[in-house]
Amino acid sequence: MKTLPSKDQIRQWITDNPGLSAKRDIAKAFGIKGDGRIELKRLLRELEGEGVVEKTMRRFREAGTLPPVSILQVLPPDSGGDLYAKPLEEGIEDAPRILIIPKKGDPALGAGDRILARLAKVDLDDYVYEARLIRKLGSNPAKVLGVFRVNAEGGRIQPIEKGSDKEWRVSSDMTMGAKEGELVEAEAVGTRRMGLPQARVLARLGDPSGPRAASLIAIHQHGIPDQFPDAVILEADRAEPVGLKGREDLRGLPLLTIDPIDARDRDDAVLAELDPDPGNPGGFILWVAIADVAHYVTPGSALDREARRRGNSTYFPDRVVPMLPDILSGDLCSLHEGVDRACLAVRMVIDAEGHKRSHRFVRGLMRSAASLHYAQVQAAIDGAPDDVTGPLLEPVLRPLYAAYAALTRARQARQPLDLDLPERQIVLDDTGKVASVAFKDRLDAHKLIEEFMVLANVAAAEELIRLKRPLLFRVHEEPSPLKLDALREVAEGAGMTLAKGQVLKTQHLNRLLSQAEGTEFDELINLSTLRSMTQAYYHPENFGHFGLALRNYAHFTSPIRRYSDLIVHRALIAGHGWGADGLSAWDVENLEETAKLISEAERRSMAAERDTTDRYLAAYLAERVGAEFAGRISGVQRFGLFVRLDETGADGLIPIRALGREFFHYDEGSQTLTGSETGLTLGIGQKVMVRLAEAVPVTGGLILELLSVEGATLKPAGRKSGKYQPRKPAQAAAKRRVVRRRK
Repeated sequence: MKTLPSKDQIRQWITDNPGLSAKRDIAKAFGIKGDGRIELKRLLRELEGEGVVEKTMRRFREAGTLPPVSILQVLPPDSGGDLYAKPLEEGIEDAPRILIIPKKGDPALGAGDRILARLAKVDLDDYVYEARLIRKLGSNPAKVLGVFRVNAEGGRIQPIEKGSDKEWRVSSDMTMGAKEGELVEAEAVGTRRMGLPQARVLARLGDPSGPRAASLIAIHQHGIPDQFPDAVILEADRAEPVGLKGREDLRGLPLLTIDPIDARDRDDAVLAELDPDPGNPGGFILWVAIADVAHYVTPGSALDREARRRGNSTYFPDRVVPMLPDILSGDLCSLHEGVDRACLAVRMVIDAEGHKRSHRFVRGLMRSAASLHYAQVQAAIDGAPDDVTGPLLEPVLRPLYAAYAALTRARQARQPLDLDLPERQIVLDDTGKVASVAFKDRLDAHKLIEEFMVLANVAAAEELIRLKRPLLFRVHEEPSPLKLDALREVAEGAGMTLAKGQVLKTQHLNRLLSQAEGTEFDELINLSTLRSMTQAYYHPENFGHFGLALRNYAHFTSPIRRYSDLIVHRALIAGHGWGADGLSAWDVENLEETAKLISEAERRSMAAERDTTDRYLAAYLAERVGAEFAGRISGVQRFGLFVRLDETGADGLIPIRALGREFFHYDEGSQTLTGSETGLTLGIGQKVMVRLAEAVPVTGGLILELLSVEGATLKPAGRKSGKYQPRKPAQAAAKRRVVRRRK
């Protein structure tokens, strides 16, 4: 073993090489390998304990010094007009004096501005460091969302967050002209000494029940982190593009991305080629390349801690709350056209029937040949290529679709669950108001990408199982016997059958869905089947994925927006020895807790997205109160019926007292309400006509009146007429509470 350096030598190296001060850098500099790394770790701990060096973000530095690139806050100019700054680094108690050295073209700086700067230590009498601007950063003060209340001094803000009774004071010159009762977004200003904290209004969002406020309210109510801490911004701003060193060069492959037309992050690229191997006639070589987020978000870093806390990105009609700062998610980690990007890629060989024969993972450098969107690709295949897709049609796009056809054959043989549940699309105008509500088209271009991603996810799980590496599986367990019995009862009531007394497989459910297709019970069976499913989650143990009919499945393809995929990437990096940024000992030790945290974060995002959609739909329909709509019963409870409107997909409540004078018996097993006098049975999937009685945008609640049920006669609801009688205000408030309890 090579002789270890002395503590003084290590300290001097850290002082002289602040940019190469990670443990691996020090080991490389002194030629330390194997067991020597354990001794080096001991020496570093001793130096840290003696106060000679300190460790920040996995790097060491001389105690009391600053890293060569730091975030600073600009101080007021001194009497001579010079600008100084103070560091915002953690662990700096006695802030050294830093002089800002301006250069031509730098933006004007003022007191309070945050900047990213390169530092040089000078140790002069007046100051210790000189700083040269890299870029000016946005401010990152605490944000508050609330209702503005006018008073003589300006106003106060009442936060909308649940359980918060803390108000914020707004002086008259910081209100932006906000009016009584308006929803406002504000930021903290000044330092609180006594009394209420002070805030400055940043944006007037108008009526709290208006559509522009819907996503902001959901973010705050569900506790979704939407502001990055300073340390996270610092790490992201230090990130730089990756070179080829140590990576496989994939830049010669015509990989391309296919995303929604308004996509900001592009984390997956695809390619398909005919397999030249005569032993695989009609087969294909598929490439799936995924952004190498693990290179930038390393274990234990501030970026890593924040990404784990967020769990995933959350998507709303008017905004995205990302898992990573935009400089990563929208730039350095995004596989944009024509630029070199770091990636983890898998090369998969499939046969003519779409079955995977082999796979190989690489850590590479790619360059996307094109950034396309779904409709653009589909139009090209359907005979209407444009200037971009025209040259790509024969060499790139047609092989992708040919490979997709093979994967479709494998899918049909495997028979994953085949639910037909269209997805809503809310389109907003420039003011944030809902312009239209429609159902998204399901193009073959969408399905192609989905099939490629599923196969890559399977390959990742199988590879890590082969390498005997810990990972997070995407788990979807089969339905419980109780839920299956309920589904079977619904099916029998519709004159259909669901096999009993055998091990349930997705093909049995698909057979039921096929029986219902094209009949009046189509939506009933689809909805009931969906309700019988368990919720997918993440876990270190492999329990399989029932819905996809796959034994081994892990999320690998979206590390920009899902923390689970980042864990899988790290496991692959560690398993293949591709670098020191693989799965850490801490990651492995806390894998089960991480799985629980990100599973909960996923459910939190889903609830926030659903609530926001409900609010947008309620705002959209508020102007149509009194109008009549066709719909289907989508849920049955003791307190009434939920009806999904055909036109928008919005769900509204028909209170049970609005159904008629007779008593309605609730059967939880069959999910029905049955009238005691008429025998009228109301259940999931039945077609109805309803009138919109009330729309409450602030809660997303819709109250409906039942006008007719297909094939049935209703008993009048009111005592003096056959129509539903509007309640008094107190009763209306009670109805709104029912809707809120449901949420």
